[in-house]
Amino acid sequence: MSTTANTSTPTAKTHRPVKAREDHRAGARDAGRNPATTIIVTAVLAIVAMYFLVPVYWVIINATKTTEDLFGTSGFWFGDSFVLGENLKAVLTANGGIFPRWALNSVIYAGLGSVIATYFATAAGYALAKYSFPGRRFVYAFVLGGVLVPGTAVALPLFFLFSSLGLTNSYLSVLIPSLVSPFGLFLSSIYSSAAVPDEMLEAGRLDGVGELGIFHRIALPQLVPALVTILLFQFVAIWNNYMLPLVMLADERLYPITLGLDNWRAQTDRLPEFFQLTTTGALLSVIPLAILILVLQRFWKGGLTEGSVKG
Repeated sequence: MSTTANTSTPTAKTHRPVKAREDHRAGARDAGRNPATTIIVTAVLAIVAMYFLVPVYWVIINATKTTEDLFGTSGFWFGDSFVLGENLKAVLTANGGIFPRWALNSVIYAGLGSVIATYFATAAGYALAKYSFPGRRFVYAFVLGGVLVPGTAVALPLFFLFSSLGLTNSYLSVLIPSLVSPFGLFLSSIYSSAAVPDEMLEAGRLDGVGELGIFHRIALPQLVPALVTILLFQFVAIWNNYMLPLVMLADERLYPITLGLDNWRAQTDRLPEFFQLTTTGALLSVIPLAILILVLQRFWKGGLTEGSVKG
């Protein structure tokens, strides 16, 4: 009798804390499912999505219209005529086929600039994260200050600098400033601290691998999500850059798409058909960005969340 009683008592005590822990975990999960919070967050996300998608929708719809329909019909629905093919042909052949040249210039500026800037930012961020040297904190603070400075604020000083060097109105005048990415350096530094273990680097040194070899063969493969994230941000920033080319370039053949479309828009007062060229050209200009984001989005998400997961 007493043996049975003693056996049942500890069993009851054993199950109480387990049930309490399960109730606590269930309560924690339920706390994140507050209906009011879900509705508010969903509404905010819907408003943000509309803010970004409505202009794209407007451009797609109005790129299919004639100039008369552009002003005579609703901007959010199709017109009486569907002339997307004719508009595309007009864009590609206008001004002696200058638009493909602008597109090629944008690919050169954004493609080459983003690749080189990504490499420089990743190497510098890795060095800040994994090496100790005098002035390290100052360099880090200086980089953070660079993140806060808008590109428009330095466009004019850069013009005077490049003018003194005789580099204005050239590809280099737009490409060289694009090789610096303070945000990319900051992101790669944070990511390197989380994703590249010091033990792995020490193992490489014990095997006789040089520091450059360690970076390229050991650290760089671990930083692929950060690389793609920096590449995406830098490509979009250079592709959409307007102020720097406006200040640096005078030759229309060197214009990127952003500056070329603004040049067409400036002619709409005397030539209304340039409204359609500008609208259809804007549609063509967003297609490369959309493709790039769709292709790289899984790496982009991983790059943004890796530090928070491992930190």
